[in-house]
Order: sequence, then C-alpha cells, then structure tokens
Amino acid sequence: MNLEEPPRCWLCERPLGRKVQLHHTVPKAKGGRETVPLHPICHRTIHANFTNAELARLGSSRAALLEREPVAKFVRWVADKPPDFHAPTRSKR
Repeated sequence: MNLEEPPRCWLCERPLGRKVQLHHTVPKAKGGRETVPLHPICHRTIHANFTNAELARLGSSRAALLEREPVAKFVRWVADKPPDFHAPTRSKR
C-alpha cells in the first residue's frame, strides 16, 4: 500500500489530475530551465496575468505570483475544484 501523497500543482497546490503541464518559472525565451507541474487551467492563468518579461523578473517565486490579486483570487476560487476541472481563462493583460 502506497501512502505517498499525490503530486500537487505548483500554483494552487491541489492534487494534479490526468492532464499536467510543465511551466518554466523563468520563460525558456529568457534563459529559464527549471520547470514545475501545473494544471492546464493554472498554467493559462499565469500566462494570462504575466508577460514573459514579468515572469523572468519574478523568477521561481510562487509567492510573487500570488501577490497579484487576480491570481490570488483565482487560487482561492479553484481551491475546491476537482483536479481535472476546466473552465475558460480570461486574459487580464
């Protein structure tokens, strides 16, 4: 019996579902190499709220992303949704 916790999304910290996307915390175009696992909806939320230049400046700081109110509001909203939850993402930029 495996008692390990399931892998979690880097942004919302919910368990990951069947679909997982890897996000470069610093965009590849800006020299980033580190990736973190995200739900597709969380990945779209990040890119709807930040430019690649902003993501490069923020680095791999999840806390810095959550300082932007639309992202913090999204994380609060999605907290009780199932791992494979899907909904359209509006662009905030």
